[in-house]
Amino acid sequence: MNRTRKLLLTGAAVASLVLSGCAGTSSSGSVEQNDPNGKVTLDVWSNHPANSKDTEKEIIAAFEKENPNIKIKLTDAGKDYEEVAQKFNAALTGGQTPDVVVASDVTWYNFALNDNFAPLDDLMKKVDANPDDYVKSLYDEYTIDDKHYAVPYARSTPLFYYNKDLFKKAGVPDRGPKTWEEWNKDFAPKLKASGVLPLSIPDGSNYLDWYFQGMIWSMGGSYSQDLTVNVADEKGVAAGKFLQDQFKNDYFKATKDATVPFTTGQAAAMLESTGSLQGVEEDGKVNVGTAFLPTPEGIPGVSTGGCGLAIPANSKNQEAAAKFIAFLTNTENTVKFSQATGYMPVRTSAVDSEETKSYIKEHPNFQTALDQLPKTKAQDAARAYVSGGGQKIGAALDKIAQGEDVQSTFDALQKDLQKIIDSQIKPKLDKKK
Repeated sequence: MNRTRKLLLTGAAVASLVLSGCAGTSSSGSVEQNDPNGKVTLDVWSNHPANSKDTEKEIIAAFEKENPNIKIKLTDAGKDYEEVAQKFNAALTGGQTPDVVVASDVTWYNFALNDNFAPLDDLMKKVDANPDDYVKSLYDEYTIDDKHYAVPYARSTPLFYYNKDLFKKAGVPDRGPKTWEEWNKDFAPKLKASGVLPLSIPDGSNYLDWYFQGMIWSMGGSYSQDLTVNVADEKGVAAGKFLQDQFKNDYFKATKDATVPFTTGQAAAMLESTGSLQGVEEDGKVNVGTAFLPTPEGIPGVSTGGCGLAIPANSKNQEAAAKFIAFLTNTENTVKFSQATGYMPVRTSAVDSEETKSYIKEHPNFQTALDQLPKTKAQDAARAYVSGGGQKIGAALDKIAQGEDVQSTFDALQKDLQKIIDSQIKPKLDKKK
């Protein structure tokens, strides 16, 4: 990460702390739960990504057997990443914080920059965690000034899912569309004519902004370039109008849970996370195929998402916590977790393992996520660095889906996001220079 990148990340993250009202100054911490026999209890907060609670409990049982002096308390910390972040932020004002907490791709910055998360580099060395084995692009996302503040855990990319049988019935190829232009001219009209919804997509309160980010990239636009918001420029507005036309033409339908229309056969395709793959396949109602998001060759059209594992700075059990997260994400357990959920393996050794290769032979759709990973790029600052940026973008996209004027909607969004950047992010960035 070069110096410019460091400063951008640091300035943006610090600014978002101010906006989100993170407490950050409290000295309250996890209670040192050690008994006279030297045993330690770690409080682990998770939202159990992709319904992974049973898998987490299975891995915890194996850890406790191997480490009899460490007990794990698995806490249900919220239904999604936002609730976990809100609960953790509330705990910083005087409650009891955990020893390990999941942190999403757009929430960890605030806590790390406010010294609420411990740097992990020395801790990982102490417990022989072999951090060099993590997929570099995933691990380095948690870096600020050459220090890592989380390890990758439940990591994903958006995927294009399609119903092979409905595609065949409609007379479209057994693959995903190569570009959104091909989708619009060939795939969507034929699917609609066959009597099904062409594509189901999450709405603005359920990460539509994440999926549309790839769409706007594929059309040459973006939410922002560095710290300049440009969503309302010509290319951004063109992408917004394309999205709006998809709803007008009944090619797209936005729902809270995009998997429901897809798995019930009402929708021929959907945009969803890699983390939905295992559940869709296990449902067994759909002959499912997966593909990259539609993107012209050579243009990055997809970002990564999901969560990592962090250790609060005020945990009194940091070394034990590091030992646990290293175990939870070791090669064997990475394979177990990824196969149970559909999330990407976060260790190179897991990607290259015979278990993964054998799994792919039985579940070829899983290969799509692995192949798409090298084609990803870092998220736009307007979404990732501005506190609540994703929600603001999602709300604007909902308005567009409902027919409101694209230019005026994006103008207002751009003004709102830029005002936050100019008043909160840039001053912090200047102080770092």
